[in-house]
Amino acid sequence: MKKLVIEPITRLEGHGKITVFLDEKGKVDEVFFQVVEFMGYEKMVEGVPIEEVPRIASTICGVCRAVHFMASLKAGDQVFSVEPPPVAKKLRELLLSAHHIEDHTEILYAMGLSDFICGPTAPSEKRNILGVTEIVGKDFVKDVLQKRFSAARIVEILGGKTAHPAASVPGGWSKSLSEDEVREIQKLADDCLELGKQSVELFKEVVVKNPEYSKLLKNENFNVVTNYMGTVDEKGKIAYYEGTKVIIDPEGNRIGEFEGKDYLNYFAERTIPWSYAKFPYLKSVGWKGFVDGKGTPFCSVGPLARLNVSEGYSTPLAQKAYEEMVEFFGGKPIYNIFAYHWARAIEILNHAEIVKELSQDPEITNPNTCNPVGEVSGEGVGIIEAPRGTLIHHYWTDENGMVTDANMVVPTTFNNGSIQMAVKKAAKFFLNDGNYDESKLNLIEMAHRPYDLCLACATHAFPGHNPFELNIYSHEGKLIKSIRNF
Repeated sequence: MKKLVIEPITRLEGHGKITVFLDEKGKVDEVFFQVVEFMGYEKMVEGVPIEEVPRIASTICGVCRAVHFMASLKAGDQVFSVEPPPVAKKLRELLLSAHHIEDHTEILYAMGLSDFICGPTAPSEKRNILGVTEIVGKDFVKDVLQKRFSAARIVEILGGKTAHPAASVPGGWSKSLSEDEVREIQKLADDCLELGKQSVELFKEVVVKNPEYSKLLKNENFNVVTNYMGTVDEKGKIAYYEGTKVIIDPEGNRIGEFEGKDYLNYFAERTIPWSYAKFPYLKSVGWKGFVDGKGTPFCSVGPLARLNVSEGYSTPLAQKAYEEMVEFFGGKPIYNIFAYHWARAIEILNHAEIVKELSQDPEITNPNTCNPVGEVSGEGVGIIEAPRGTLIHHYWTDENGMVTDANMVVPTTFNNGSIQMAVKKAAKFFLNDGNYDESKLNLIEMAHRPYDLCLACATHAFPGHNPFELNIYSHEGKLIKSIRNF
């Protein structure tokens, strides 16, 4: 048995590797996506006042900081038995949408589309944002970066800091917006809107209209068929800050919906010997290992999952783009992993429209941004839609609001099983000709990038067994093979 190792894997947040095992004939036998770093924030926040957790949780990642901030803040509201006033929710939504824009822009242009713009087999030194710049021009890239900064500036205005927001208050928001700040945000929103339009058109121009890439979008070898989860509003449209969490099966049938701590009724988490990231799976299905299709235990999240569970977007331009995408694939659910990039581009446009709408809301300058806290309930669950997918922060506290236990289920964790299957499908498709050069290894990496990995966010549990010995079992529990020195 021969082993190929891709380490470190590239263009993602965090540290991981992909290990490919080949049989005696040189064919792909097993493939494993491994998370090899450990953060452990679930333990770090124990003993911390719940009102301080948002500022600590935001440091889990420099990319995902605003979403951990927001989910833990919502959990803090529940711990203190307080509902924020309407203007506070709008300010939170405004920050969340601005964060989605800057995050999605980074992932789409620097991490994902460089494979398509530069070419998936281009030399590694060219297959990056610098290579993109050489092809599309410095002025184009500078324009994208400037418009992305407009979104980051909105985060700074609302949160007090660009990197890690500091405006959290249980029951509301710590500052109101001035008229001058609103005017600045409205101007910045125009930049974001242009960026959204541009992103959708660029994806269509670079990928959809390219015959080879268009084939990839419809190639069933890159279908990872799972259950899907996302948040929707009362009209069934995609929601990000609050709404009903909906789960559909691979055929598009709704099989569950929940809010708050009822997520525990649907999901269990499993640790695996060879990764520091857990594997959530549906309790109703049970653990079956890494299988997709009907009966799969995994539930994918993120831009494509949100699109699959919803009736589209609440804003007109994004809804039009959604309808074009669904028509291209001939309906939903859409299974192709590269469609995540398309949905991500549409979400930039959707969030830009949301930012524009909220910035024009006459209530946005209301100074009554916070309600007084109530009794300490001892438990709180905050759930939002992060750029990468559904994010859950669940905290338990003592009578003084000091955290005694925490559970963070992040999008990359939810997608962990789907990523495993995606990289294995890619390896089988690209490597079975016996050619293992560097460009072929990047083609395998192309299968993890649509999921927009954040491995720092996803590591909260130690593996259950010796990470240097892997036993593979059948569904019936029979030992199939044992791999040592893993």
